[in-house]
Amino acid sequence: MIGKLSGIVDSITDDAVILDVGGVGYLVQCPSSTLSRLAAGAHASLLIEMKVSDDAIRLYGFAAAEEREWFRLLQTVQSVGAKVALAVLSTLSSRDLQRALALSDKAMIGRAPGVGPKLALRITTELKDKAPAMMLRGDGEPHIAAAAAPRGPAADAVMALVKLGYSEGQAAEAVSRAANDLGDAAETGALLREALRGMAR
Repeated sequence: MIGKLSGIVDSITDDAVILDVGGVGYLVQCPSSTLSRLAAGAHASLLIEMKVSDDAIRLYGFAAAEEREWFRLLQTVQSVGAKVALAVLSTLSSRDLQRALALSDKAMIGRAPGVGPKLALRITTELKDKAPAMMLRGDGEPHIAAAAAPRGPAADAVMALVKLGYSEGQAAEAVSRAANDLGDAAETGALLREALRGMAR
């Protein structure tokens, strides 16, 4: 299995790149967010997801590990294949996708080509509880002062909001309000959704 390719960008199309690795040109399909970072003649390293079927071997490339994880996660939803997953990631940034899932915003997900209202609803329904865990993955998680930090699900919700671009102060205040509304037993996903709704009002 191929997990990563590094080489020179030979050419770029609307949805793919040919990456020259030691004289071999690999055709790699990519979301627009990854393609926008590439330039013909420049060196590039892509994280690869390889799909093998009866009639083809297809490579999908991503500039960031988070994008590849979302690509995999989207395909756990019934009727979502590689093409639709790429379309979603080309339409929405990882941050926008996280926010859409946390808020169950099927209209935002439905903006992707090939995603109708029923499929958008299925994606939001099946992935809404997995969005907080995805937000907390990755390196460089924001530091929250131990003395002031909430514990447990609240701490996770605050970190997820900070990863979405909110300040620690905004995030902590929003999660605190959400916890007051939902009670001490609220889980991370519920706290996150309620905090985002509160900040959107």
